[in-house]
Amino acid sequence: MRAVGQNDKYRPRRGVRTGLAVLALATIASACGQGGGEKVEPAAGQQPLQAPPARALDSYATKLRAAHAARVAAAKRWGLKKVPLTAPPPPAKKPAITTRDGFEVDGHRRLGLPPVFTTVPTKQRILFLTIDDGEEKDPAFLRMMSELKVPYTSFLSDYLVKEDYGYFKQMRDRGAGLHNHTLHHPYLPALSYARQKREICGMQEIMEERYGERPVLFRPPYGNYDRNTLRAAKACGITHVPLWNEEVFVDRWDYREWDRSLHPGDIVLSHFRGPDDWKGTMPDMIRRFLNKVTAEGYAVARLEDYL
Repeated sequence: MRAVGQNDKYRPRRGVRTGLAVLALATIASACGQGGGEKVEPAAGQQPLQAPPARALDSYATKLRAAHAARVAAAKRWGLKKVPLTAPPPPAKKPAITTRDGFEVDGHRRLGLPPVFTTVPTKQRILFLTIDDGEEKDPAFLRMMSELKVPYTSFLSDYLVKEDYGYFKQMRDRGAGLHNHTLHHPYLPALSYARQKREICGMQEIMEERYGERPVLFRPPYGNYDRNTLRAAKACGITHVPLWNEEVFVDRWDYREWDRSLHPGDIVLSHFRGPDDWKGTMPDMIRRFLNKVTAEGYAVARLEDYL
């Protein structure tokens, strides 16, 4: 047992100090409330006296523990090997997005055309999941992404989405971004400027009518575009043209880079597909995606937060 020194006799124990601090705070609050026998109301715009910070911190910690427990349970329920990592908060200052080398068109910078890119510049181990077209409308996919709290961005074509606009409204209401992938998914470089503009602006109008907002992101079908594509996209209100660096399927990954590896800030592509096209379901694809990225120490972030 430690010997009690001379100064220890007069030093209150930690629990006593805490109790005295709380008592002092209560005394001050009482005095302020009585001032001359009259109740003192907070001045205009002034917040009333709050509960001790420790109580708020404890409540916040409780919520964090509950959220983590829910993610652990969801990961187990959906058959994941590990709980997905949580992405850090998005940067207050957005990274500068420029067109990837070799992806420019004539006059790209001079005309102020939207940047075409496959990776968001960042040093953080984050990836961005994007899903195209809109053919498969699997309710289990919506439940899985909501329960796991995994963000993603969708690029939609009207000829598929119109079969069930409500499905994608549920998706938007659960936090997913909905963006432009043309009306009919054509090979755009084969079309005139006017026809490309109809494909892109027409989808902008559908998105505004159905979901209340004109998208600012556009992905050309098959990743193919020319100068007219980007001119038309700009005229329709598009600010960014994200492509992808990897593509994930139910049974495999495909890579753009020679090293066949994930990199910080990479955009990953997948599609709304099901058993008619794949040897599995949308949840099967997400399971493959999350198992790999989590094992390699990556979290999934929301693309729109970085643009």
